[in-house]
Amino acid sequence: MDDLPFALPAFEPGSVWLTGAGPGDPGLLTLTALHGLRQADIVIHDALLDPRLLRLVRPDAVVEAWGKRGGRASPHQSEITARLIELARQGLRVLRLKGGDPFVFGRGAEEALALAAASVPFRIVPGITAGIGGLAYAGVPVTAGSANSAFAFVTGHGPDGGLPDDLDRVALAPVLVVFMGLAHLAEFSRRLIAAGRSPDEASALVASAATPRQRVVETRLADLAESAEAHALDPPALVVVGPVVGLRERLDWWRPLAESG
Repeated sequence: MDDLPFALPAFEPGSVWLTGAGPGDPGLLTLTALHGLRQADIVIHDALLDPRLLRLVRPDAVVEAWGKRGGRASPHQSEITARLIELARQGLRVLRLKGGDPFVFGRGAEEALALAAASVPFRIVPGITAGIGGLAYAGVPVTAGSANSAFAFVTGHGPDGGLPDDLDRVALAPVLVVFMGLAHLAEFSRRLIAAGRSPDEASALVASAATPRQRVVETRLADLAESAEAHALDPPALVVVGPVVGLRERLDWWRPLAESG
């Protein structure tokens, strides 16, 4: 880090960095994110991050876990943003560490808007979203010239906790990638099939992507819920539907490494 041919941004006291940790593998952290972890006075992190990431924090820094987990007792978003504002106003360098990218279903926009309203300086440090990086570790590209030229990211949790109301609008995108979708797989499959997708369409479930615990289950669209139950998959998990799943047979580079290591 000391020999880089460019300068990394200064982490000013009294500011907040909303930082993406990537999909799992600590090696996918960006240089700016690593720089922030080494400079921060306090790190406020999400649940489910690889614990090795926290070893990168400055030794005398404070680390607080403020993870939100679906279906479990979790801090409210308003409590998290209030904590960020409180700490920044104490003159601390506050790093908010989130899995994936903070602006892709990561509540980063909500936190940034709250900081802006409170006149707290902030920086967005993008991370590799799980919808791209996690699938890459599963051997599934989100685009391939022979398969598709477009894709859609979908959250498995709308504002009311169920599938989003606008799912039908993106249902016919060539490739769909669903974040946090395990809880509503049966309804998800039903709605996509009702919108015109084939029940036999190639699909995959990717649990704990880009970690040593990664598990990938290939299945049909109609069988997503049954496959998740049969393999006892737990969150976090991605769902991908579309022709790119069929490329995994030739692109599954990670499994040989995992089996040999």
